Amino acid sequence: MERNTVIGENTQNGHLPSTYDAAMEALSSLITSKRRGDRSAINSKYSKLDRMMMYIKILGLEEPVEGLKIIHVAGTKGKGSTCTFCEAILRECGFKTGLFTSPHLIDVRERFRLDGSDISEEKFLHYFWECWSQLKENVRDDLPMPPLFQFLTVLAFKIFASEKVDVAIIEVGLGGTRDSTNVIKDPVVCGVSPLGMDHMETLGDTLEQIASHKAGIFKHRVPAFTVPQLSEAMDVLKGRARDISVPLEVVAPLNRSTLKGKTLSLSGEHQFTNAGLAVALCKSWLRRTGNWEKLFQHADLEDNLPDAFLRGLSTARLSGRAEIVLDPSTESSDAAEGRENTKGDLVYYLDGAHSPESMEACARWFASAVKEEGPHKSFHHVSSNGHIEQGENKKVTKNILLFNCMDVRDPQTLLPTLVDTCALSGTYFAKAIFVPSLSTYSKVTSANSAIPLEIPSKDLTWQFNLQRVWEKIINGKDALCENSDMKIPESSPPPQRLIDEDVSNCSPSDGEFSCSAVVSSLPTTINWLRDYAKENPSFRIQVLVTGSLHLVGDVLKLLRR
Repeated sequence: MERNTVIGENTQNGHLPSTYDAAMEALSSLITSKRRGDRSAINSKYSKLDRMMMYIKILGLEEPVEGLKIIHVAGTKGKGSTCTFCEAILRECGFKTGLFTSPHLIDVRERFRLDGSDISEEKFLHYFWECWSQLKENVRDDLPMPPLFQFLTVLAFKIFASEKVDVAIIEVGLGGTRDSTNVIKDPVVCGVSPLGMDHMETLGDTLEQIASHKAGIFKHRVPAFTVPQLSEAMDVLKGRARDISVPLEVVAPLNRSTLKGKTLSLSGEHQFTNAGLAVALCKSWLRRTGNWEKLFQHADLEDNLPDAFLRGLSTARLSGRAEIVLDPSTESSDAAEGRENTKGDLVYYLDGAHSPESMEACARWFASAVKEEGPHKSFHHVSSNGHIEQGENKKVTKNILLFNCMDVRDPQTLLPTLVDTCALSGTYFAKAIFVPSLSTYSKVTSANSAIPLEIPSKDLTWQFNLQRVWEKIINGKDALCENSDMKIPESSPPPQRLIDEDVSNCSPSDGEFSCSAVVSSLPTTINWLRDYAKENPSFRIQVLVTGSLHLVGDVLKLLRR
């Protein structure tokens, strides 16, 4: 089996080849709505799924798609993690895997994995332009070019069919019933990860409505698995399964003891739920394709997982979800050579949580991680001012929140959930910084796309709103401040007192908030944090980046430059 390899030489310095830039421009032209929640501007007499079937027919993919052995996964939280676990498990079992997930964080090629690696630039361009040209030649008034996600979905089918993968793991984009991936007619097995309140502008504002959309991926007599759900959601899933004769099984979270001492590679207690679902999906896929007996017929697995499953669960990777990154600019060779580190530590904790349920999981993970990771495993004292006095190396730890979310989210739910859940574990934030994302909803960029250092016309109204919500949480009352416009020019960084001041002195004074800041430039924020860490070797700055996968991707892109 030849593994797909990612070519990295052209991505280290300079721009990607012009054909790749042209592909990004072409993809950007397929974005039909200006912001999330807007209705598509596509006017056609055909429904979305009808158009999807027509695109598949134009590309000659009807039979190839039917021939794919697919695991199809929907859900509100954890569906990407579940799919990632599935891919790693079946790859470790010896199968050639294809994985389609969304969204991407840095480069669109992340959405298409072959044998665990992002598709190579060469293969991506080959399949991209082939699909693009065929579809362009066949557009007409009542069948325009597909919008972005529909194009990426048919591109995934093209890639996986052409690469002859043994298994294709397909993550639903949004909902289920009307999702572009739901042209899959006969998957091997379906899964539904934990459900919650998200995308309500599209899926409805009750859990029952949302569950109905998710259950739309169930197919007649095709086995399906889900995890423990709230009763409102579970009743809908079971009802839909009963109506179309789907054998639906509820899977318990993976028992830690079954890992035989290994650790899940994706962090957070919630990942045991996703891992349990992935194990059930993989077992079902192996049995229904006749591979379980071939691989494990002589193994004693009554209460154990095969070694291949354990390897997959302990090596699966998914960027931007419960990910810890030490800023490379603050690493020092002094410690390795036995000398005292002359720089402070700057560690980013990245999680793209953006719903109340995922924010709670993110907070639990962060609170646990800051106590377990790095050189600060033993604390002398944790105080509610956001400072942690450390034991052995005497470093002072300060937790900083770097936050943004789309304006369709409810910060009055997200931010209190984050603060309260962290506080239950004795974890507090010294300060919060609110900053707009670099990514825009209207443009597809690559890993080497230029990063704008200054965005002088950026509207920060939303970030100031987030700041006011935060200040109200911290101060316990309406945070009203006449001169609360804390926009900081790109030419000057935030004042050092933003971190130096104790959180207990955060009450609005002199017309300013001191618990938080709005900064108009993400690159300025990252550079300022780096400078601060370098100038303060006695500090360990722990930055939780959350609220938006766009923000997480932008931070990762900046850290890798």
